[in-house]
Amino acid sequence: MAPNSLFAILLRSPWWASLALAAALALLARALLPERFAAAGMLGSFPFVIIAAVAAARQWRAPSATQTAQALQQLNTMSSRDFGDAVAAAWRAQGHDVQLLKGSAADLELSKSGRVTLLAFRRWKAASIGIEPLRELHAAQLRQDASASIYVASGALSDKAQSFAKQMNIRIVDATELALLMRSAGVLPKA
Repeated sequence: MAPNSLFAILLRSPWWASLALAAALALLARALLPERFAAAGMLGSFPFVIIAAVAAARQWRAPSATQTAQALQQLNTMSSRDFGDAVAAAWRAQGHDVQLLKGSAADLELSKSGRVTLLAFRRWKAASIGIEPLRELHAAQLRQDASASIYVASGALSDKAQSFAKQMNIRIVDATELALLMRSAGVLPKA
C-alpha cells in the first residue's frame, strides 16, 4: 500500500476518523442517491468501517508512552551483545531465520520465505542519525543482493537521512516500533 494513500493515512490516524468518514459517506449516499440505490450507496462506506476496526485494534495493542519509556530504558541498559541477542530473538519470533553478520554495515541477515533482509542496529542509541550509516547499509544490501534493508534507531534521522531512506526504500524501525516488537516477541515483559 502506498504510504500516502487514503487507506494508509487512515490506518495511521485515530480509529474514530475512519468511522466518522464512513458515517459521513453513508449519510451523503442516503441523502443524494435515489431511494432504490441508497442502500447500495451506503454500503460503499463499509471499507472505512473495516479500516476503523483495524486501526482500533492496532491502537489498542500499542504500548502507552509510559510502557514505551520503560521498554526503552530496559533496552538502553543492555550491553550491545545483549541488545543484539534481543533484536535477533524478536525477529526470530516473527518467523525469520536470523544470521549474525560480522564486518558488514549490517548486523543481521533475516531470511523468510526466500527473501533476505539486512538489518542494522549498531548505532541505534545515537541521538541523531546522519545519512552515512544508511548509505553503508544500502551498499551492503546491493553487495549481498538482499531484497530489503531495515535500520533500527532510537534517535531522530536528519532530513537528508530520511530522504535517503525513503528514496532507497530502507525501512526505519524507531524506538516505539522496536519496543512494540520486543514486547510482542516476549523479549521484554509486557508490564
